[in-house]
Amino acid sequence: MWAFIIATLFSLIIDAAPAESTLSNISGHFPLAKEEEPISQFSPMDAESSGKPEVRVVHHQDLNKKILIALIVASTVLGGLLLFLSCFWIFRHKKLRDSNGKSQKKMGVYPLPYKEAAKGISLNQAMVGFSSSRVGSKKASVAIFDYQSLEAATNKYSRSNVLSEDGSGIVYKARLDEKLLVAVKRVDITGPDAERKFDNEVNWLSKIWHQNIIKLLGYCIHGKTRLLVYEMMQNGSLETQLHGPTQGSALTWHLRLKIAVDVARGLEYLHEHCNPPVVHRDLQLSNILLDSDFSAKLSHFGVAVTSGIENKDNTEVSETSAYVAPEYILDGKLTDKSDVYAFGVVLFELLMGRKLVEYKATSENQSLVKRAMPQLTDRTRLPNVVDPVIKNTMDLKHLYQVAAVAVLCVQPEPSYRPLITDVLHSIIPLVPVELGGSLRVTEPMSSAGPKPSDQ
Repeated sequence: MWAFIIATLFSLIIDAAPAESTLSNISGHFPLAKEEEPISQFSPMDAESSGKPEVRVVHHQDLNKKILIALIVASTVLGGLLLFLSCFWIFRHKKLRDSNGKSQKKMGVYPLPYKEAAKGISLNQAMVGFSSSRVGSKKASVAIFDYQSLEAATNKYSRSNVLSEDGSGIVYKARLDEKLLVAVKRVDITGPDAERKFDNEVNWLSKIWHQNIIKLLGYCIHGKTRLLVYEMMQNGSLETQLHGPTQGSALTWHLRLKIAVDVARGLEYLHEHCNPPVVHRDLQLSNILLDSDFSAKLSHFGVAVTSGIENKDNTEVSETSAYVAPEYILDGKLTDKSDVYAFGVVLFELLMGRKLVEYKATSENQSLVKRAMPQLTDRTRLPNVVDPVIKNTMDLKHLYQVAAVAVLCVQPEPSYRPLITDVLHSIIPLVPVELGGSLRVTEPMSSAGPKPSDQ
């Protein structure tokens, strides 16, 4: 390429000179035999024909102008070539970088967006390569784990490693290496419904990343066994904290409001920032998980759907009917207001510290919503139904405001319920700044429970 440019420049200079031999002296490089005639050229043929010599004048400035033009053309070509080579190098570098990123994803390595990436935690020892023939493309954005590695990490699914157990499967504590402790959920596929829930869970959580939504690190398919690998949530579920052995003693008033804000933020992301909007569909205490700082994250996306669908033959409402909005039970219609209703029920439980459904001697179940509604709407009776753990530890105005939000959320008519964004903005001013809200506590109440930092 360089030889081509030099040759082009040289030819342009040659063309700029006269075609016939010149006797002119250019810059003293071509001296004449005896005398210098710097601007004359003699033609013998013309002299003979006319009988007298003819002198033709060649001006140096014309010749210099042609050389200058040749230099400008050559410089332009050289500059264009350099620009082309620079653009080509940048394009090539970017293409190689993108190619490396795609290769990592094909091997099941997905960049962890939060603390895991900063800590440099490696999952490679527990992963196997991605197999497109075994799973669909929707699952390609999370890691695929090796079954033997997960079996060893859970001590062969020992009962001593069980974190929780429900109808959807058993969750085990698993240590992949000295740095990484995870939760492994084992699901035995007993029918198409279980397979559908598994696929739905992987599908949604491989696309959703939010600080208040559980992170799915990967999964494993082994025969009829399905394994889901999540980040570890050290404080378990909200149900365990509220109704377990401690009976909510670790959950102060401000900590409960922080949890409510975290849940509302997770729902707001699903409703307002996902395209299309997502309805969680199964919001309840057992599906709200708490990390070491009691930050709440939504889990269990096995029945999540896009907003606005109708499913009158749904079988999911029987077990958690108290959380399910009336229009869903009657018409099978799901919207973001369905999640708002469930959120209101969660607020009831945080305020009252009681189980959603309590059974009397007559075996007639009493829904907490129906039973508590008259008390929550009466300011004189409200302080008497608050959980004893948090009773007299909050400003009564704040208590009335939270109760009012809960009542609005569980209105039978969906159009009367607020948007989750409005709910969030109503609660944030009641949460201290250090817990993620905007409330500045100047004088801590003497009757308040233990501070979150003391937990």
